[in-house]
Amino acid sequence: MHFLKWLYPGMRFKRWLLLFSVGVIAVSLGFAIVFNYKYIGALEEALFRVVYLTTGTYYYAAIAVLGMGVIALGLAIMLFATKKIINSVISVLIPEGSDKLVEILFQKRKLNRGAAIAVIGGGTGLSVLLRGIKGVTSNITAIVTVADDGGSSGRLREDLGIIPPGDLRSCLVALADTEPLMEKLFQHRFGGQGNLAGHNFGNLFIAAMTEVLGDVEKALAASSKVLAVRGKVLPSSTATIRLAAEMADGSIVEGESNIPLANKAIKRVYIRPEHVTPVEGALKAIREADIVILGPGSLYTSVLPNLLVDGVADALRQTEAAKIYICNVMTQPGETDGYSASQHVKAIIDHVGPGVVDYVVINDQKIAESLKENYASKGAYPVLPDAEVIEAMGVKVFKAKIISETNLVRHDPIKLSRTIVSLLYKLKINSERIKLFDYYLIRENIKRLKKLKD
Repeated sequence: MHFLKWLYPGMRFKRWLLLFSVGVIAVSLGFAIVFNYKYIGALEEALFRVVYLTTGTYYYAAIAVLGMGVIALGLAIMLFATKKIINSVISVLIPEGSDKLVEILFQKRKLNRGAAIAVIGGGTGLSVLLRGIKGVTSNITAIVTVADDGGSSGRLREDLGIIPPGDLRSCLVALADTEPLMEKLFQHRFGGQGNLAGHNFGNLFIAAMTEVLGDVEKALAASSKVLAVRGKVLPSSTATIRLAAEMADGSIVEGESNIPLANKAIKRVYIRPEHVTPVEGALKAIREADIVILGPGSLYTSVLPNLLVDGVADALRQTEAAKIYICNVMTQPGETDGYSASQHVKAIIDHVGPGVVDYVVINDQKIAESLKENYASKGAYPVLPDAEVIEAMGVKVFKAKIISETNLVRHDPIKLSRTIVSLLYKLKINSERIKLFDYYLIRENIKRLKKLKD
């Protein structure tokens, strides 16, 4: 029944089908005028005679049934012909078939008119959120941290003097609507013992595009076209940033990758240089968003580095968007040991001031004891959902079941996307756009996400 999707609201197909029908009627009328009803009249007379001889007293009812039957037959022929024409065109333009075309139209017509969402963060957590949220809107801007200094990203940063591409690459792949092979290619990490060992192909691709185009924003835009990305991926700044942390004992640890390894309580984090120019597109996305989402992800090394860039925190305070922080489910060893949900929120406010968080999403799903024991052996524990303390800080709490039920305790992209949509409904954000988040939209995209997950 995929053909029926052409008749869904917003596809801009039914009007042309109706126009086609009007054209058929006009042509029929023209032929009737040209032939002066001579042949049509003869045909009608013959049909009426046959009906009269076979039905007798039920003549008039039979004539009505006959007329309706002819109309139904004509409509069926028109629909069949239209379908064949469309399939003929699709087979040339889109070899994957009509299903693929419907998905493209659905994305362009529906998802492109969805709510505008700006997401701020980095690391695995941000990628998980993006994989889910792209199923309900294409108006997404991922604002990504550029403080990473480890692994392939760190090496490219030092060798080429570019911003680390690792988190940017992960977000591009998460928002991509492309073939699985292309995704595997961008995530491929080279083995061996040479200089290429450990490098990620996607990182090298972005680095090469940056050198060719001379600008990282242009490189990301070009990479987005290659991967058919829904939305935009932007760095919070194009400056070379180094993250540092002041520990509770007064010591200083430099480097994003070194901070968790110090295994000390963090007093505050800051960036060097202290003042860097933000990407204007990122600030614009925050100002024009319907909602802004912080996290999920490492509090001190993924979320906060973005907020420390000049102008980002101020843009959050000035925007009319609802600002939602998705709190981590588990504590992170060496970074948020022993932290409750309220301590996560307090850390954000202590670093950049009030007014940057309106709502906090907290996990309300029970974690299996076996998983708790596994994480405890690594020094990670469930984050205490102390909602009362958070609300006493002037921030509202939204509890939801948002984790996946696998061998890892992580946010589930499908559940997160449903939670965000629920918040959109609850907050009545942008009534014109929220109308597009109908039950069909949610149901269809959750089905697609489940297929990807399987």
